[in-house]
Amino acid sequence: MNTIESAHQGTPSPAVHRRLPRGAVIGAVAVLAVGAGLAVGFVRPGAAPASLPTHADPGSAAGAPNLPPGFTTTFADRYIDVGGVRLHAVVGGHGRPLLLIHGWPQTWYAWRMLMPALARDFRVVAVDQRGIGLSDKPAAGYDTGTEATDMVKLMGALGYERFAVVGTDTGMPIGYALAADHPGKVERLAVAEAVIAGVTPSPPLIGSSQANDQLWHIPFNRLEKLNEQLVRGREDLYFGAKLQGLPDDTIRYYVDMLRADPNALRGSFGQYRAFDATISQNQKRMKHRLTLPVLAIGGEKGLGTVVGDTMKLVADNVQVVTIPGSGHWVAEQAPQQELAALSAFLAPYRA
Repeated sequence: MNTIESAHQGTPSPAVHRRLPRGAVIGAVAVLAVGAGLAVGFVRPGAAPASLPTHADPGSAAGAPNLPPGFTTTFADRYIDVGGVRLHAVVGGHGRPLLLIHGWPQTWYAWRMLMPALARDFRVVAVDQRGIGLSDKPAAGYDTGTEATDMVKLMGALGYERFAVVGTDTGMPIGYALAADHPGKVERLAVAEAVIAGVTPSPPLIGSSQANDQLWHIPFNRLEKLNEQLVRGREDLYFGAKLQGLPDDTIRYYVDMLRADPNALRGSFGQYRAFDATISQNQKRMKHRLTLPVLAIGGEKGLGTVVGDTMKLVADNVQVVTIPGSGHWVAEQAPQQELAALSAFLAPYRA
């Protein structure tokens, strides 16, 4: 696996150097001067040269708006090849490794308000899922088994064989697959605000208006082409509706990221379109219950106790927390409350 480190502010992990497996062939190395720093890109053999985002790219830690003070003195961008797919992650802090997996239609940026505090005790790795943000957007590989393997390879490239995981929304089923498929890798799992395909009981085809408002996007996102055709050029309308409850500038940020790359819509719908494969995988995973500690977080005005009810179907040691007043976007709507819940849950891991 290749690791590519963006050279801007932030202290790189000692485990993250430009490492290649023995015998690997570097097809080309591109070095571009950007501002006061350098962006270094390794090109896979036989592939067209792939450009890295510049430091001003809003998808990067250096270019993102409205970050907490001092953010870029702690965190830096990493670009890591996980076997044909390059993932982007924002990494920083000191301590045991903690992987943060965002939800849909967010990016690593969803964690920005929690990351500085978490970085005091942990080496924080906030990843963009494949298909999202500054990560590659391949045509396939969006089942949660493949996405979980992405995470194992990512953390291995950063030098971490065991780690804790926090996943929200679409990051929750990835976190579940990660703990189930790679039990030797995950020490603690915290999840928030999602259901798991093939595990959570499905609501009626025609259910309550509240359920419809919360879940209608799931079948829509599974469509093969029509959803992209309807949303393209109307990203502000569709994603603006789904991101209700966040500040206008935050919604614009996510919408602009989805407009910036012609493959972004396809990537954002990828996990939903792979549900058939994921459901089949989850039916097998459910035969072996999780035994590691699990924290299930729900927003009072979001999914509430549904998160805990879901995890109790697949795990034996589940703590449930409901965040008062919060909607679906817990890390952005109630960051201090979520931080308190995570800090308590992760305390034994931190020690």
